[in-house]
Amino acid sequence: MRHTLVLGGARSGKTAFAERLAMRSGSKPLYLATTEALDDDMRDRVQSHRARRAGRFDLREEPMQISHAILQAGEKHDVILIDCVTLWINNMLVSGEDVATAVSELCATLVEFKTSKVVLVSNELGLGISPEDPLTRTFRDLAGSTHQRLGEICDDVYFIAAGLPLTLKGETPPIEN
Repeated sequence: MRHTLVLGGARSGKTAFAERLAMRSGSKPLYLATTEALDDDMRDRVQSHRARRAGRFDLREEPMQISHAILQAGEKHDVILIDCVTLWINNMLVSGEDVATAVSELCATLVEFKTSKVVLVSNELGLGISPEDPLTRTFRDLAGSTHQRLGEICDDVYFIAAGLPLTLKGETPPIEN
């Protein structure tokens, strides 16, 4: 199985691209959502995403244990879309979890996992100015190191800007916008 990492900024079109890629990669896709809807705005966003995907993906919401969720999902699904890695990192950071250990576990899972294709979506945070506060710098650094590790092990890596994919590694995307 070819695993894929899709990076991009906020509202860049990365999720829509990843959804199209996942739909063309398998017949039994799972959407593994890491978001926790803790306020009205996030609840509205989650509802909007659900409505847009209705009937096209099975859904599992898992804010922390994505390695375990991947292994379970492989029993029923031929493609797993994980949206989003940076929210997963945030969830662990806020909960006091060991992010580095969880990332190592995720990478090991992906290297060994050949049952289904995994498409990971994540926000590229390293293109702007250095954050002022230590927690935000830590978050940015964790995201950057995670992206580097995932980029190493994924077969295909795309950067999305203005809804357009740029191939960083692997095959040219088999989909049009």
